[in-house]
Amino acid sequence: MAETSKLALNVLKATGLYTDDALAKIAEGRVRNPEMGLVEAVLKFGGAKEADFLRKTGEFLGFDYVELEKAQPRPDVLQKLPASAVYQYNVLPLKFADGVLTVVSSDPFSTMAADGLRLAAGCSVKIALAPREEIDKAVKKFYGVGADAIEKMIEDGRYAVDEDDGSMSKIDVGAEGEEASIVKFVNRIIAEADRQGATDIHIEPQETELRIRYRIDGMLHKVDVPPQLNRLKSAIISRIKVMANLDIAEKRLPMDGRIGIRLGGEDIDIRVSTMPGAWGESISLRLLAKSGNFVKMVDLGFNARDFKVVDKIIRRPNGIFLVTGPTGSGKSTSLYSFLHEVNTMDVRILTAEDPIEYQMDGIIQVQMNKDIGLDFARTLRAFLRQDPDKIMVGEIRDRETAEIAINASLTGHMVFSTLHTNDAAGAFPRMIDMGVEPFLIASAVAGVMGQRLCRRLCPKCRREVPLDRKFYDLSYPPERETVFEPAGCEDCAKTGYKGRRALFEVLEVDEEIEGAIVRRANATEIRDISLSKGMKTLREDGWAKVFAGVTSVKEIMRVTEDQ
Repeated sequence: MAETSKLALNVLKATGLYTDDALAKIAEGRVRNPEMGLVEAVLKFGGAKEADFLRKTGEFLGFDYVELEKAQPRPDVLQKLPASAVYQYNVLPLKFADGVLTVVSSDPFSTMAADGLRLAAGCSVKIALAPREEIDKAVKKFYGVGADAIEKMIEDGRYAVDEDDGSMSKIDVGAEGEEASIVKFVNRIIAEADRQGATDIHIEPQETELRIRYRIDGMLHKVDVPPQLNRLKSAIISRIKVMANLDIAEKRLPMDGRIGIRLGGEDIDIRVSTMPGAWGESISLRLLAKSGNFVKMVDLGFNARDFKVVDKIIRRPNGIFLVTGPTGSGKSTSLYSFLHEVNTMDVRILTAEDPIEYQMDGIIQVQMNKDIGLDFARTLRAFLRQDPDKIMVGEIRDRETAEIAINASLTGHMVFSTLHTNDAAGAFPRMIDMGVEPFLIASAVAGVMGQRLCRRLCPKCRREVPLDRKFYDLSYPPERETVFEPAGCEDCAKTGYKGRRALFEVLEVDEEIEGAIVRRANATEIRDISLSKGMKTLREDGWAKVFAGVTSVKEIMRVTEDQ
């Protein structure tokens, strides 16, 4: 091992954090993995936490330890180092005083980095220490995602920057270096969205900036991006359109496309939608993981009554089971969960989807294609000649599709589909409005499930508080007098929430409800009948999850109606 590494091992021993056995493992790990850096080996094989390692090592070497969460470096200090150097060495300029630039690093042993930073800054450099993850967060916060790529694009000058007349710059696909920069930036935006668990990326040109927002757990969050990004907005939008095989010269019409990428060993399907706006084209990207990591039905979060009813309905030999709710309420996830539950060797399952959101082994999935006339109605007709046992239709949008689905159910098939209504009981008036005869609906529909998604409280930082009775709106006594509310920590990015959970209301069609449908009863009457038979509303299911510590009162008030 190199002499410098031996000296570093002596420093590690002096900190008191590492035994001789731990130091031997670190040395052996570097011998087996020559490309591995010393700090990486220390963290992987040493056993001590990174923060403890940096504090103790810093004390021995005379480096300060910095709490970056509280740091606010001035803009002129940030400009002391180019973004390329910041990303290359994974550092953050912190302060500048008396001709010395203090730079925060996660590697106390890298003399090469110190020399490189001295040359890049053009002044003396003092090293301070902080964990790598905290530095990454701070760099993205103060420089913006992909700042080094944007900096190189502007420096190279191969892209014409946007002028006040809004003219669109062109991508020079023959310029390998510049092409690499734009690809690098767009890939970083997508990779960062995936890392944060975003379902959508919105790229929105404004008058003075190009705003990028991620939708995480159903809420929009602005992404920190370099301020000079606005000068290259047309180039970035054009790059995404090229990736989606869209016409970069057409800026006047909305367009739809798709991008297929592989990220972290997982295939990601991205739906792309463009929309002309006052300050340029707005682009929305919907990220869909194509892997078969389906949520099991037992993990969806049903109460005992709803689980029993749903399990009975999906195993029926015929009928229609509808899942209702607005866009983004988790309907597709639930449907795939049901299909996964009944997907056995003796069951033939066909699905008509637009688009195919998840690929599932053992079933035949058909992608709709309007350009060639392949729509839900035409596909459903074809399905009936394919000897299916169970059919899934992505959405019932019109009378024709509804009537074919009903015909399929009445001829011995189980049909799963979605419908856009506010609650479960509203599905029946909606289908009648489409022009379907009430007696057909009553005969075919076995059940309807209403669904919403609420954010889940972060289990690490949630805090227990007394129940505020002014928010409790149910007629029966509350299950407990305390509930949990969000607090915010590093694990949940200070939001207090991490992940989402579904709220359900499950309406089972029986003879009494069939009669109400036939006489064209309104949604309120059908809902009241079902409530008398044990159905829980979305709000009631929400309160049950509040008392279970899953979500907060504020969340169920936000996502459910007062029923």
